[in-house]
Amino acid sequence: MSPLDPYWHQATVTALLVLALPVFAILWWLPAPYGRHGDPRFGPMIPGRIAWFLMECPTLLVFVPVLAMGEHATEPVVLVLAALWLLHYVNRTLVYPMRLPSVRPMATAAVVSGFAFQMLNSSANAAALGQLTDWSGWATDPRFAIGCALFLVGQAVHHHGDGVLMGLRKPGETGYKVPEAGLYRWVTNVAYLGEITSWTGWALATGTLAGLAMLVFTLANLVPRAASHHRWYRETFPDYPSDRRILVPFVW
Repeated sequence: MSPLDPYWHQATVTALLVLALPVFAILWWLPAPYGRHGDPRFGPMIPGRIAWFLMECPTLLVFVPVLAMGEHATEPVVLVLAALWLLHYVNRTLVYPMRLPSVRPMATAAVVSGFAFQMLNSSANAAALGQLTDWSGWATDPRFAIGCALFLVGQAVHHHGDGVLMGLRKPGETGYKVPEAGLYRWVTNVAYLGEITSWTGWALATGTLAGLAMLVFTLANLVPRAASHHRWYRETFPDYPSDRRILVPFVW
């Protein structure tokens, strides 16, 4: 069945929304097995850069052709939204893993689950943009402009967070250090804060159920992981700043 079929699209979006709650519950108690939480009990470990590409590649290899099949694919609003998507995922899929000084191997379970999510998510958002949404008048709707601006603010925060962490390691160096610069003075998970901000903007700018599902699933994934990271830093570094919040400055 085609991802452009309205019934298939509805089923995909519903599945993402329904699965978000159990995913949140599972990840709250059992961190996804990659990065500092990598665990070989969850399947053979795949080399880090290869694993990262495999996990994220549907955001390009599925999103672009599904979008191109839609009759609205060349409308200005859709082109702007597609550019925002690609701004994030060209970096996330191709550039980011190559910029990292080192990438830890990733358990197969993490790669497979990430790939499956992105298959559903990418096809649902591409179909919503290219085929299943009436964009007449949307360019002048305040939600479009505000959402796009919020997305770009989130990207800036995300890149700032990644850049600070990358600067902590010298080439070939492994291990973790406590970041201190920029927004890390207030929160442990700056990149996650940026990513959540971006997908909040995406949900607002698209005004689609698929965009909302993307945000809900992002929260289900990143909020528990942010809590796990914060707990890990506190357990690993006894002098970790006690006033640093998990994800939202001065709040949580």
